[in-house]
Amino acid sequence: MARFHGKRFRKVAEGYDSKQLFEASEAVSIVKKNANAKFDETVEAHIRLGVDPKKSDQNVRGTVLLPHGTGRTVRVIAFAKGDAAKAAEAAGADVVGEQDLIDKVKGGFADFDVAVATPDMMGAVGSQLGRILAQKMPNPKAGTVSPNIAAAIRDIKAGKVEYRLDKTGIIHTIVGKASFGEEQLAENVATLLDAIVRAKPAAAKGTYLKSVTLTSTMGPGVKVDPNRVKANA
Repeated sequence: MARFHGKRFRKVAEGYDSKQLFEASEAVSIVKKNANAKFDETVEAHIRLGVDPKKSDQNVRGTVLLPHGTGRTVRVIAFAKGDAAKAAEAAGADVVGEQDLIDKVKGGFADFDVAVATPDMMGAVGSQLGRILAQKMPNPKAGTVSPNIAAAIRDIKAGKVEYRLDKTGIIHTIVGKASFGEEQLAENVATLLDAIVRAKPAAAKGTYLKSVTLTSTMGPGVKVDPNRVKANA
């Protein structure tokens, strides 16, 4: 099915070569210039990797703390008890609980972006909320299962994002807001790409970074030259 874009989108897309590969900083500049909707658009990165997502030894998943945050208010719930629950509240968790929070989520509560938990809560959380939480399930690889739950919450609130492959071998994540300065966005993008390059599985063969595209919520994609992306020393 053909995809039709509005006049604003087409006018923006005509202002640059959509097939050209740019340096990340140049791509950021173009994305920012093209983000002219009536709201503060989110800037996204879409990265295609040369790995097989069906093979566990080629899975790419991790977290990275963006130096300038995401610009989003992240709602965090915490499964914790005792002193850990008090620490989670002090760190800024929006809702904290144990079985009562499990029951609340089972009852349909979904007004949150990230769920975190202490290791001693994961047995109950996993068995009772596995299907409900799905991709929001706390996971040690994502840094959302931690004995130091307060630090995990502070990192998430400060701009820690998770990156993970989808079934087609692409990572989709946010890197900030269009209202950010160009340098801020460029540093966020560089930090994300550096983390993904460093996470290259040993089993991955051939070209690892297949394509990198930056876009804003309502804007067209701008291609970054993957051959000019290298891990920082």
